[in-house]
This record gives sequence, C-alpha cells and structure tokens, in this order.
Amino acid sequence: MAAPKAGLFLLLPGAWPVWLGLALCSVPGGGGSSGEQGTCGCSASRGSGSGEAAAWRYSQEANAPQQPARGTLVGGQMVSIPAGVFTMGTDEPAIQQDGEGPARRVRLSRFYMDRYEVSNAEFEKFVDATGYLTEAEKYGDSFVFEGMLSERVKTEIHQAVAAAPWWLPVKGANWRHPEGPDSDISNRMEHPVLHVSWNDAVAYCVWAGKRLPTEAEWEYSCRGGLENRLFPWGNKLCPKRQHYANIWQGDFPTNNTGEDGFKGTAPVSAFPPNGYGLYNVVGNAWEWTADWWAVHHSAEEMHNPKGPLSGTDKVKKGGSYMCHKSYCYRYRCAARSQNTPDSSASNLGFRCAADTLLDSL
Repeated sequence: MAAPKAGLFLLLPGAWPVWLGLALCSVPGGGGSSGEQGTCGCSASRGSGSGEAAAWRYSQEANAPQQPARGTLVGGQMVSIPAGVFTMGTDEPAIQQDGEGPARRVRLSRFYMDRYEVSNAEFEKFVDATGYLTEAEKYGDSFVFEGMLSERVKTEIHQAVAAAPWWLPVKGANWRHPEGPDSDISNRMEHPVLHVSWNDAVAYCVWAGKRLPTEAEWEYSCRGGLENRLFPWGNKLCPKRQHYANIWQGDFPTNNTGEDGFKGTAPVSAFPPNGYGLYNVVGNAWEWTADWWAVHHSAEEMHNPKGPLSGTDKVKKGGSYMCHKSYCYRYRCAARSQNTPDSSASNLGFRCAADTLLDSL
C-alpha cells in the first residue's frame, strides 16, 4: 500500500501491520444528535508530488470566464446552468467540523454541467483513445466496501482501516474490476465509473475538453434552482414515498435492504432529475470538485469562488450509495467531505463541467 497521511492501522490475524489514512466523518445519529464518527470514504494518501503541482494549476484554471447560455439541455450530455445568486452552505450544519457553514451568498456566471455522472462506458472511450492507466491500476490496489466483496477475495485480505473495518484494501481493484479481480463491469457500463482519483478525473476532463466543477458550481447545480433545501428536490427524503436517490436503507454497515432498488451503484440515469435536469447529484457515487479543502469560509458574498489556492485534500460532494443518516448524513446539497487527490475507492466518481460547449459534446 502507499504511504498514508494518518497513523491508524488495524492488524488482522496473520498479517503484517499496514498503516492507512482515512477521512473521519462526524455525523448526527438517527435522531439528529451529533458526536458519532463514521467514514463515508477512504483517503489513503499515495503522496504523488507531480499531482500536487497539477492540482494547483488546475485549481487556478477552474473558473475561467464563462460563455452565456440558456438554462436548457444542450449537446445531449451537458446542461446549461444559468447565471445566478444562491445561498451556499448552511447556518444549521449537520456536521460542524466539515465546514458546512456559514450560509453565504454566491454569485456565479453561466456554465455547463454534465447531465450524468461519468459512466464506465464514457470512461472506457477515454482509456481506449489514450491508453491511460488510473492511479489504482498503477499502484495495484484500491479500497472496497467489504459488503461488496466475494468471500474468496475477503480471505486474501489481512488488513483494514482501523476506524472503519468495512473498508478493505483490495489488490487488483480498479475501475474495470470494482470489487477486485473476480469482478467486472460488463453489466454496469451505464453505472458511474469508480476507483478514479482526482488526478484521474482531471485527466479525463482535459481529454474531453471539460473540467471539474468548482464546489460552488457543484452545489448551485445540485440545488436545481431551489433555495435553502436539504436535497436537490426539497426537504423530504422520500416525498410521496418515492425514492429520489441511491443511498443506504437499513442498518449500516451490516444490512442494506435496497429499498431504492439498488445495493451498490445505480445507472447514471436512474431516479428523477433535479430542477436543472441533473441526475444522481446526491447518492450513488461521491463526485470530485476542483477545490482544495478548507473548513473556514467568509460570510461575505463571493463571485465565482475557486476555493483555496493550495491544500492537501480535494473537496468531494454528494455522498454515495453507502450514506445513511445514522452514520454518514452527506447526501445533502450543503454536505461536503474530502480526500487526497490520489485517493480512490469503490464509491468515488465524478462528473464534468465546462465554460463553453464543444461541437463534439
């Protein structure tokens, strides 16, 4: 495994100790109390120096002047997001230390946003055209949720993340083999690509003539024109008993009842779109953004904010199929978390943004 950034390890019987980094997520309990800790994603650092330089450069370029467009679906796969002002964050944070607050007014220029998360089929086109190898493929492993693994794979693993033993480092796990060597994506080509690091996502965006959205753009898009709502569709998780997102139902991490129709990822076109026509903005897979992570924000109105100029972690938004209110209440528009730019896991993907719409899109 790669060098970690946090000194936490768990030694399973018959194994050498392996040090792993992780992002701890403090969330409210089912009744809304705070103080419980959980890990909704894994952030073992691989310490790539060249990635740091690329990350800084990309952050500077993430919010170039944007071309006016109408708030409509264009080019089949991208949506034109209208310019506007919205309330970013919240004054009632569910997870204080994540920097969800304060609520602040943010003004954005128009931009484009992918209608869907990048799918396995789309990522395969990129790999076929470029020969690109993801960081998980280069390093030979990635983190996978234990509940998705076969018994054969589990018997070969002798270490885990101490604070979240359901996160296991699996040799051979990557975007083509999400649960390790004995799995494939042949029946999941329209599901979100997983096990992609921030650096991998940037490489795809550059090839596609796009970029990652800033955190502000992502949250504005997530809200779909609504103001001060928990979710892209409103405040009720299941209005009229209809599921609007792929998250965990049941008792985490032991029993996912799959009431929304899925126990792992869902197709990128599953569930109703939000007010801007975006699908699966929360749940399904975490989505990388361009911004460096910070937890202290100005309450002053901002215009096209880019986030900090540097840092160690990148912001991810939206939560995943593993999120549950009792443990990782991060499928809200204002919720946020972080990983190092070289991290990859079985619940982490991305979607793209753009300043202008290329003819090929």
